[in-house]
Amino acid sequence: MTVEEMLAAARSTLNRVGPAAARELQDDGALIVDIRPEANRAAEGEIPGSVQIERIHLEWRLDPAGSHRLPEADGSRTVVVVCNEGYASSLAAADLRRLGVPATDLDGGFRAWQAAGLPVREGPTPAVP
Repeated sequence: MTVEEMLAAARSTLNRVGPAAARELQDDGALIVDIRPEANRAAEGEIPGSVQIERIHLEWRLDPAGSHRLPEADGSRTVVVVCNEGYASSLAAADLRRLGVPATDLDGGFRAWQAAGLPVREGPTPAVP
């Protein structure tokens, strides 16, 4: 399987959202999870109210049945995963869905959010270990 095939398979399980829809989901209680590296967050900023979790820790922090999960990751909240441009986030969101997390990703990533003129705060906020 190629990475393009993996990406297509991942996206076939997701109802991806654009920036405006992601903002509406956030306003309705969804958890926006930024998996971008700290250097990207420092250079470009972050989505206000988002949680920063490095990709390597993502499943551990969001597994509803896991002992290392964040308190707000109880499996009842929609999770919108954000990366730079919406590629890695698709793979990550599909992995979360396999854990039973109601997850999707931001089509176009943080850069689409920023291009849409939505709020951005200076970063980086330390990632959840």
